[in-house]
Amino acid sequence: MTQKILAAHAGKDSVKAGQLIQADLDLVLGNDITAPMAINEFARTGVDKVFDRRKIVLVSDHFVPNRDIEAADQCKMTREFARDNEIENYFDVGEMGIEHVLIPEKGFVAPGDAVIGADSHTCTYGALGAFSTGIGSTDLAAAMATGKCWFKVPSALKFVVTGKPTRYVCGKDVILHIIGTIGTDGARYKSMEFTGNGLNYISMDSRFTMANMAIEAGGKNGIFDVDEKTREYIKARMNRPYTVYEADENAVYENVYEIDLSTIRPTVSLPHSPDNIRTIDEVDGIPIDQVVIGSCTNGRLEDLRMAAQLLNGRKVAKNVRVIIIPGTQSIYLHALEEGLIKTFIEAGTAVSTPTCGPCLGGHMGVLARGEKAIATTNRNFVGRMGHPESEVYLASPAVAAASALAGKIANPEELGV
Repeated sequence: MTQKILAAHAGKDSVKAGQLIQADLDLVLGNDITAPMAINEFARTGVDKVFDRRKIVLVSDHFVPNRDIEAADQCKMTREFARDNEIENYFDVGEMGIEHVLIPEKGFVAPGDAVIGADSHTCTYGALGAFSTGIGSTDLAAAMATGKCWFKVPSALKFVVTGKPTRYVCGKDVILHIIGTIGTDGARYKSMEFTGNGLNYISMDSRFTMANMAIEAGGKNGIFDVDEKTREYIKARMNRPYTVYEADENAVYENVYEIDLSTIRPTVSLPHSPDNIRTIDEVDGIPIDQVVIGSCTNGRLEDLRMAAQLLNGRKVAKNVRVIIIPGTQSIYLHALEEGLIKTFIEAGTAVSTPTCGPCLGGHMGVLARGEKAIATTNRNFVGRMGHPESEVYLASPAVAAASALAGKIANPEELGV
């Protein structure tokens, strides 16, 4: 699938793994951390205006609302660049969201698109059957000037998904299981292609989660078959034409993996690597200090509903801080209308405006020395969420919510909801 998309955008009949190409881009993305560096490089190109003000999206989401003066200066630079170049899609406090939740929600990406972003989790949009990948700020500058980017064409891994998951298993458990199976370098510079009838049981929100974490397996991108669920999601958000690319029956893969959803248990990634996984049965009882439910990985409405179902009518443990962050303003509003926010507050949690904040140890939940957090985020490297001697455990919203109630890592199946 990826090779076909890249060939089409490079103006070629076909491409092969390892081939160097230059491809036209449908969308170019930057945020408040990566865009300022790109803006400085853009100025050095001598180009007066961006290649297409409609195809560039700038989102201030990492250190906003501004955590300090430096963050405020970065956001100001991004804001002024968007204004000077008349960029249509600039999102700031009050209307922004976490970029990889906001972009699909706004209908900016369609199947068959080629998308780059100066953020490693740009691979999220592969859930829509698009090629999307993270790049550096210098490449972002060049792309804003030319609308093009060079790539080495990746080889592919095939993940055939079968079976039906049990009640509390979602996309987060599936992708952690896969990363635990192949390792954090198991898909290094490869396309992770997801297919199979088991996708019928994986929602769009869960697919975004899985594609989002392809980078944690070293993947160049993750990409899903386009099916009726994808088409319904797209139909509700855009009306422009798009092209669906399907892999040939004789397509060549470096490896093929069979993933039986019925065998996957709620899964937790232990410090300090996403592939250090255990099933909930192996880690039940580890004490925690903080819970974070949100991020570009699990800040969608399905995630909040899952957490609210478990928290409803209960109180979080006294010794635990619980932070819940809706991925966008629209998700926040839907959660408010459904009564989810009321449930969260009555349970004793803090609910934040959309921000990446705690995921990268930026703000809104930085950990102290020796503290442990369970989070629905995507990385648990040393110092990722704060002090180098803190620890982060990665899990689904269900496991995170159950753990918030217990004050320790807990199995949602044992709550009897």
